[in-house]
Amino acid sequence: MLVYQILKSKSDDAVVTVKSGSLVSEAAKILSDRKIGTVVISQTGKDAKGILSERDIVRAIANRGASCLMDKVDTYMTSKLVTCSRDESADNVLKMMTEGRFRHMPVVEAGDMVGLITIGDVVKARLSELAMEKDALEGMIMGH
Repeated sequence: MLVYQILKSKSDDAVVTVKSGSLVSEAAKILSDRKIGTVVISQTGKDAKGILSERDIVRAIANRGASCLMDKVDTYMTSKLVTCSRDESADNVLKMMTEGRFRHMPVVEAGDMVGLITIGDVVKARLSELAMEKDALEGMIMGH
């Protein structure tokens, strides 16, 4: 399965972004309200300057206390992004996420962000693929 197939199957393919210079508290509110785990830092909604996750915010609070909520997202975001393209295999994305110990990956084509894929998206797609293979094998065994 390829990334573009997973993106097509998502109910909401919009990437939630905040602008560089936004406060951590604003990003945390968005994460909570939208029930998501990360926001992409982007000036245009198409560029991916960085990514800020719940984990990043928790680490900041542990290190600096609640005052970090008044800092800019740029302070705590991951700026060395690992991205993939729509033509990347789900297995390769899963491998990169597992090895890098992160759960969200921007999908970038020709320099523009076209989606965001999560480890949950990849696992769900892989389970669906395995279920189809199982059904096909059972059908062959049963002679259907």
